[in-house]
Amino acid sequence: MLWSAWWVWMIAGAVLAILEVVIPGFILLGFAIGAGIVGLLLWLGVLGGSLAVLILVFAVASLAAWLALRKLVGVRRGQVKLWDRDINDN
Repeated sequence: MLWSAWWVWMIAGAVLAILEVVIPGFILLGFAIGAGIVGLLLWLGVLGGSLAVLILVFAVASLAAWLALRKLVGVRRGQVKLWDRDINDN
């Protein structure tokens, strides 16, 4: 099975990391880190070949990576504009 090979997950992580450069936003970077973690765990022999377990570990690792990135980098001050007055209000 191709999805149980560690190098497939590593290549998928590299492709997602490259796409993050084109489409920034930490979402693809979280997925890239999750794929890298799954590839590393497969290489170490910690994970088996069950597709359901691989997808679960990928999802949890991606979510944890995305939350960590948002916590570390976060939203910069002034990045989000909150409008408290409408331009059409008199």
